[in-house]
Amino acid sequence: MLYHIFNWMKDSGIDFPGIHLMNFLSFRAMLAAVFGLLISLGAGRGIIRRLRLKQVGETIRDLGLQGQMEKAGTPTMGGIIIIVSILGAALLVCNLSSIYTILLAVTTLWCGATGFADDYIKVFKHDKNGLSEKKKLIAQFSLGLLIAVAMCFSPAIQTDNIVTTIPFVKANEFDYSWLSPFRGQAGVYCTWGIYMLVIILVIVACSNGTNLTDGMDGLSAGTSVTVGLVLGVLAYVGGNVNNAAYLDIMYIPGSGEVAVYMAAFAGSLLGFLWYNSFPAEVFMGDTGSLTIGGIIGVGAVLVRKELLLPLLCGIFLAESASVLIQRYYFKYTRIKYGEGRRVFLMAPLHHHYQKKGIPEPRIVSRFWIIGIVLGVATLALLKIR
Repeated sequence: MLYHIFNWMKDSGIDFPGIHLMNFLSFRAMLAAVFGLLISLGAGRGIIRRLRLKQVGETIRDLGLQGQMEKAGTPTMGGIIIIVSILGAALLVCNLSSIYTILLAVTTLWCGATGFADDYIKVFKHDKNGLSEKKKLIAQFSLGLLIAVAMCFSPAIQTDNIVTTIPFVKANEFDYSWLSPFRGQAGVYCTWGIYMLVIILVIVACSNGTNLTDGMDGLSAGTSVTVGLVLGVLAYVGGNVNNAAYLDIMYIPGSGEVAVYMAAFAGSLLGFLWYNSFPAEVFMGDTGSLTIGGIIGVGAVLVRKELLLPLLCGIFLAESASVLIQRYYFKYTRIKYGEGRRVFLMAPLHHHYQKKGIPEPRIVSRFWIIGIVLGVATLALLKIR
């Protein structure tokens, strides 16, 4: 809104000191982070109070974890704070006509609505299972398909749509057509299909990965701040023709708006951490965790960095892998030996360390450190070829 107002004033001949600042992505990104932080801090207290009045408390299952039962009754659905803050900051400083802003805003609302429905069923319908896994996957798949169609066929996305970034390669680019076994027109259709499938899988995996990571105070939010900042940096350099040429990376016209949105994302999460850090005053619930994952997945796809996510989102990957390994190994040993056996004391991974007696704040802070190291490593890959 401010971006468009300032541009209108400039086009109308109105001039005053600072009116041109809104044309600088770096300034708007910093402003978005500040607005996201302030809105989150300002709205957070009122939303938490409202959740307490509505008795929107978390139901805790006794899993024998240290300090677990002390969290019973803590308000959940705090992801509303994150959604309001991100959209509020984006509305103020983003270019609202940009396809990148539109897709990220749609993602925020889509995933937020899916998570809200899940939390609502758990809290108000008293069904601990919430939204069924099938319905969640349908919602995530539908979003992925929407983003994939936009990426492949929208004329507003002005770049080679089937090329993405990979590390350790001099050209630093990977063409999905290399995966197609066909040539000619059939090869074109096959390439589009492969690319769209990758986009859908990335979005579904990111959304579920952050959901599994959300099990300790501040863990998912704090880890996601680093991921959001790194994606913002990648979007900023990739959306600037001079920076892209200097770093010899893919130039994506208009993708700088992703940097502004990601700055709002990171600032909003920092504000939410004020209330979510140990001991948490509010939990984000699926309203927040599904939204965070969706934004990360879509943001990475928009700036053609989806193949860097296994490194950048290594924490989410490890958490998801621990659940899959635990589940399938338990089933395998139950069939083979007549009783299920476990690889981890408990899954997801953060609960394994909690079962070993490590205090929750220490686990969270160590995961944050690992996330920062992975973020720095991801940025370093821009020059390691």
